[in-house]
Amino acid sequence: MFKVKIEKPHPAEVKISKKNVCVVTIAQSEDVKKEKDEHAKMVQYFIQSQQPDWLSQFRTAVELGPMIDDENMILDDVTLYEAFVHFVCIGWKVIFALVPPAKMGGGLPCFVIALCFIGAITAIVAEVATILGCVINLKGSVTAITLVAMGTSLPDTFASVTAARSSQYADSAIGNVTGSNCVNVFLGLGLPWIISTQYKANLKSKFPNDDSIVGAHLMDAGDLSFSVILFLITSITCFIVLIIRRVTIGGELGGPSVSKYISSAFLFSLWVIYVLFSSLKAYGMLGG
Repeated sequence: MFKVKIEKPHPAEVKISKKNVCVVTIAQSEDVKKEKDEHAKMVQYFIQSQQPDWLSQFRTAVELGPMIDDENMILDDVTLYEAFVHFVCIGWKVIFALVPPAKMGGGLPCFVIALCFIGAITAIVAEVATILGCVINLKGSVTAITLVAMGTSLPDTFASVTAARSSQYADSAIGNVTGSNCVNVFLGLGLPWIISTQYKANLKSKFPNDDSIVGAHLMDAGDLSFSVILFLITSITCFIVLIIRRVTIGGELGGPSVSKYISSAFLFSLWVIYVLFSSLKAYGMLGG
């Protein structure tokens, strides 16, 4: 790591009132210096890539190549998987390059416009999934918990994967999942309920003698009540698994390979159980 250089000459002999002096100079080796320079270049490249201008966003969306430093040295080459993903997602990358850079306006325009883009794409995915469910003769409740749910939750899945890889702790990944479901349940159900209630109240004030308006915003749960109960059971089971992993392994994510695969397979089976029994209930195969 370091070179130690001892300077001469040494005193030839020991004399009264004289001291032997050895001057040691610690010099950094060339390998360590080169590694530090490469690390500094990678950090600078990362900072520049995280704060691009609007034009460089479009350039990044369409271009794909190895990470190169100022001396044209390849720091990270492109893999086959990265090339395939880039080819599949290049259209979405160009569309989302329209979002203003995060450094513009303190990040507020980026947040607002990106949120609008996500909402529009989610609405399109939900509509396409609903039409597909009608074409293949799926019930509305089954379409909602399969096609629509998967289409609208895939962005959360990718965000959780990114958070799990880039964060030191599991809080970001798990918090993203739980926070997303809180928005879906509390805002996704509460906001439409408020709008519907206010709409019916306005209609009642305009047509006070129309008895059909009273309670028109109330809807029966139908087969969804069974799905919600089943979801609650599987969710509690999921949190139990996370607690067991925290106690036995020391963390919710990661750990030994065997524990990771077993936990992943078990959580995936919970989703399969939820979809299977909810579908069976919707088609009347479980009675009730």
